[in-house]
Amino acid sequence: MIKIGKKEIKNYSEPFIIAEIAANHNGNVELAKKMIIIAHKKGADCVKFQSWDKHSIFSKKAYEDNFFLNDDYRNRNDHTLESIVEAYSLSDEDFIELKNYCDKTGIIFASTPFSEREVNFLIDELDVEFIKIASMDLNNFSFLEFIAKKDKPLVISTGLNNLSDIDEAIRTIVNTGNDKIILLHCVSIYPPEDKDVNLNNIDMLRNLYNYPTGFSDHTFGFTAPILSIAKGVCMIEKHFTLDKTMEGWDHKISANPEELGIIVKECKRAYKMLGSYNRIVNEPQERLEAFRRSIVSARNIKKGEKILKEDLTCKRPGTGLEPKYMKFIIGRRAKRDIEIDSLLTMEDF
Repeated sequence: MIKIGKKEIKNYSEPFIIAEIAANHNGNVELAKKMIIIAHKKGADCVKFQSWDKHSIFSKKAYEDNFFLNDDYRNRNDHTLESIVEAYSLSDEDFIELKNYCDKTGIIFASTPFSEREVNFLIDELDVEFIKIASMDLNNFSFLEFIAKKDKPLVISTGLNNLSDIDEAIRTIVNTGNDKIILLHCVSIYPPEDKDVNLNNIDMLRNLYNYPTGFSDHTFGFTAPILSIAKGVCMIEKHFTLDKTMEGWDHKISANPEELGIIVKECKRAYKMLGSYNRIVNEPQERLEAFRRSIVSARNIKKGEKILKEDLTCKRPGTGLEPKYMKFIIGRRAKRDIEIDSLLTMEDF
């Protein structure tokens, strides 16, 4: 069993919902705090950040080539990749402050590390509930082993990876003795087209690996995460921003506060609607009686007359003999005079 906070993480359970702040704080701790408060008010179980600095996320060549600049920056000359990373990264002291703020607020703090030092800091200093592994690290086996040996639950994004990659990553983790794995179906396109979301992959991953399986969503809006509930997801991760128009990496594809509220409310509502696999009749007895039918006489019947099929019909309410008993009445004789439109009993024949 995998528990995060007070919540058991399992398939077909009420989903554990992560508001993925990532770098949408734009390096501003006070903005991050506002996001924490709003995510908590909107009902998210967890806020997740990304733990990196300019030395752990990109190489010198990436900085020289200004690799990974998005449309907000690609055609501008006043920002470089290195300057953006420096501006958007948070220090250890920042994360200590934000972790304490989450604890005080009542929401779980989590983060994705990009180096062993950051793993050690998150686990040894902040004592996080789980570690999120970015999909780009599924082929980084020494890093996977290092994290897995910390014996924390691991939430693994599968975007960017084929089944062979996922197989090897899982084997690498399990071989350390850590099998506290949660898989997230993910499409690492920001945003993907509808035809590429492939929510049926959730069934495939769960059936193939038998681990709790969730959904990390990069689509616009809230349709996909709500639909994922029908697939029995244990966890939903959605990028979160206070303002989609802000300058930065992920704001445009993130849920704003209103959308996050809808996702949380409607996903939990959808989970309740899925209900039980077993057939349960929830209608009260008086409603069943009001809507069902009973056998009634279709004409005036004299005592001693033999009952024919055309002598009977079925009408509401359902407080008399059920229609399925008509075959037991046909051919019998009436014990009394029966008026037309009377509810019948077995004692009448």
